[in-house]
Amino acid sequence: MIKAIYPGSFDPITLGHIDIIHRGLAIFDQIVVAVAHNIEKKSLFSIEERKRLIREVLKESDRVTIDSFNGLLVNYVEKVQGNVIIRGLRATSDFEYEFHMASINRHLNHRVDTFFMMTAKDYFFVSSRTIKEVAMMGGSVKGLVPEAVERALRVKFESLPG
Repeated sequence: MIKAIYPGSFDPITLGHIDIIHRGLAIFDQIVVAVAHNIEKKSLFSIEERKRLIREVLKESDRVTIDSFNGLLVNYVEKVQGNVIIRGLRATSDFEYEFHMASINRHLNHRVDTFFMMTAKDYFFVSSRTIKEVAMMGGSVKGLVPEAVERALRVKFESLPG
């Protein structure tokens, strides 16, 4: 059985992320969507809010689970007995960063490989950062995020001071 770990901030999850998950299920037996605690990023949604949104749009099954982790990704992969890390690529700039991360992860744990998947053409320009910026300015993110995320963004930005 091949268990893939799909890590990310997912702040928020986009249709690009979901596309990678669904396509990954055609390749891997099990996928763990692992929400990363990233102290370098200021998150809009808490870890628990992100996990709740992901659960709502993915409907956890025996093949997809949602979790979160702190620390080194390779340590988490080992802890949950994963075999591979899934990373989505949008552009060549993503590749340079992801190649570097895959190389250090492989150095830290030679049993863990990284599997790169190209983002679908409809989502190559979509990033969580862009989604938040558009939503914060009152723009429409319809067709870029699931409806549950669209609603959560609306609520979040209506409740912010300013």
